[in-house]
Amino acid sequence: MTKYRAEAARRVVGVLEELEAAFQECSGGEAFFGGGGVGLVDVVLGGFLGWLRASEAMCGVRVVDPAATPLLAVWADRFGALDGVREVIPDVQRLLLLEYNRMRRALLGLP
Repeated sequence: MTKYRAEAARRVVGVLEELEAAFQECSGGEAFFGGGGVGLVDVVLGGFLGWLRASEAMCGVRVVDPAATPLLAVWADRFGALDGVREVIPDVQRLLLLEYNRMRRALLGLP
């Protein structure tokens, strides 16, 4: 892992640790950020789950790690399994293919 990637990974872990603490405080021990039901914060953060999982696959680094952020890991699995969410979170393999194609087009000088 390059020095740049290692530093970026440390920053992401730091942010997720803060988010873990916020989840613990805001959820009150319930399933979601606002308590027992899905709220705006869950929806907004949940919108990043597909890309986070694709980034994990591309970089080989576990971002939402159950060892480091166990509450967030359980929340991510719980949120991702909800009816209505499963259908809209992009598939990791599809996102990886999309990123690969973007990279190839950029290398060829295509828009």
